[in-house]
Amino acid sequence: MKRSVLDLGVGIFVLIGLLALGWMSVKLGRVDLLGNRGYVISADFPSVGGLKAGSTIEIAGVEIGRVDRILLHDYQARVVMVIQPGIKLQDDAIASIKTKGLIGERYVRISPGGSDKIIEPNGRIREVEPPVDIEELLSKYIFGKV
Repeated sequence: MKRSVLDLGVGIFVLIGLLALGWMSVKLGRVDLLGNRGYVISADFPSVGGLKAGSTIEIAGVEIGRVDRILLHDYQARVVMVIQPGIKLQDDAIASIKTKGLIGERYVRISPGGSDKIIEPNGRIREVEPPVDIEELLSKYIFGKV
């Protein structure tokens, strides 16, 4: 009898550990199990230079969404983004690709506009700023073309 109680306790402990490990994997991997919660918008950049699917989208340093995928459209990079449902973006918002730190990961920063028109789901941000290419700047500085 004592042995079966001990086995039951160990089994419950292992089950709780596996559930906790699964929960941590989902949270740290930033995986949506219930699908995309939010609406989709896109922006066309001349270059995305290091931006990846899953990168964050921020306004004023606050995460408001994620990059869903990056496609090639008319020889430009179309970035498809999923924005949280409560966030409304103005028609004249500006999307920029920035870097966290000197050589950190890339993310999309959106500067809100002042227009009364709101971008509808499946709409597009028209104003974009391409990323600054550190390698190109360094080569220009080294070879004296600045």
